[in-house]
Amino acid sequence: MFSLKNQHVALISVHGDPAIEIGKEEAGGQNVYVRQVGEALARQGWQVDMFTRQSSADQPAIVEHAPNCRTIRLVAGPEDFVPRDEIFEFLPEFLQKFLDFQAESGIEYPVVHTNYWMSSWVGMELKKRKKIQQVHTYHSLGAVKYKSISTIPLIASTRLATEKTCLETAERIVATSPQEREHMRSLVSTRGKIDIIPCGTDIQRFGSFSQLEAREKLGLNPEDKVVFYVGRFDPRKGIETLVRAVGRSKFRDQANLKLVIGGGSRPGQSDGMERDRIEGIVKELGLSDMTIFPGRLGDDTLPAFYAAADVCVVPSHYEPFGLVAIEAMASGTPVVASDVGGLQFTVVPEETGLLAPAQDDAAFAEAIDRILSDATWRNQLGVAARHRVETYFSWEGVASQLSELYQKLMSQPAAEKELQKVGA
Repeated sequence: MFSLKNQHVALISVHGDPAIEIGKEEAGGQNVYVRQVGEALARQGWQVDMFTRQSSADQPAIVEHAPNCRTIRLVAGPEDFVPRDEIFEFLPEFLQKFLDFQAESGIEYPVVHTNYWMSSWVGMELKKRKKIQQVHTYHSLGAVKYKSISTIPLIASTRLATEKTCLETAERIVATSPQEREHMRSLVSTRGKIDIIPCGTDIQRFGSFSQLEAREKLGLNPEDKVVFYVGRFDPRKGIETLVRAVGRSKFRDQANLKLVIGGGSRPGQSDGMERDRIEGIVKELGLSDMTIFPGRLGDDTLPAFYAAADVCVVPSHYEPFGLVAIEAMASGTPVVASDVGGLQFTVVPEETGLLAPAQDDAAFAEAIDRILSDATWRNQLGVAARHRVETYFSWEGVASQLSELYQKLMSQPAAEKELQKVGA
């Protein structure tokens, strides 16, 4: 039997700080994933260190989350916020600080689980210097992302090359859905070993309110028809599609229709500018009286907003998985989502919600109206959604699958590891 006693694992998330408040600039699903996976692995016996870049001089260098689970912030570049597309030049410094930490602490990490393409570069460089097994989760694929945006960043060629090399050389890639695995195979490389292990959610925290209790807590009326979005203000998240869909809704002239658009914004930064643009569209369509912008939703209020909603909308242009969808489903709230990526895996059409073509506000309006029109069916979808999350998407289950993968890689004979690198 493999013993986890004193076994260390490093989770590297260069730009996605696991200890930061969710909803801040560059803080979203990846931050949640790393933090929740780290804490769940620690409960299962691993010594978990999560490494990220220090983005403020005021931040503590080490944050203890739970027994055997901590975030370690490394200084790489300015101790200030840096947009993700501008971080690559600081990765060599991040790598050196990671090696310095290992040397000073005397800790060896037999498994390093990297998250997002920049962290994969760090992991691949570590493999040149240390005897480690690299597991990687992409969170987003450049080959998919660059299809959906008009302005391709200068870093694109570096990202695409790094993602391809990582897929072909990491000991294991973790895809969060069959759709993401297919994108890797069709758009990145036919080489490399891929396992499917989904993202998870906290099934105790989400689902702790009834709709009536949640509305009472938030000051919403029992008869309101509540359409909810939560996430970053980013054009790729498709908030404009949602707003225009509500503008088309057959319920738009009813006083009890409420559109709640939750999420943080940072004035002067990209998400603040996108929020300004969305507010302009809301005003243009005459939806200001029915639209609520509650701002960043903390851990104490987010579960109530999910539970209070009649439908949660995830209109992203692309999502490799879509944590918001399963958080809503765990809360017993049906989802209307874009028919893309991992959302095709998360949401079961006609069973836990509905899918609509991305950026098609007419189709989103029709899907939203179908759910708002039939309270009995809405409740049936919500019950099935909760059941699906309990069955497939708890963090403990995700961590158990990752733990088994780490142990499997650590116990492979050295010769097999070398063959895997050459022939996979």
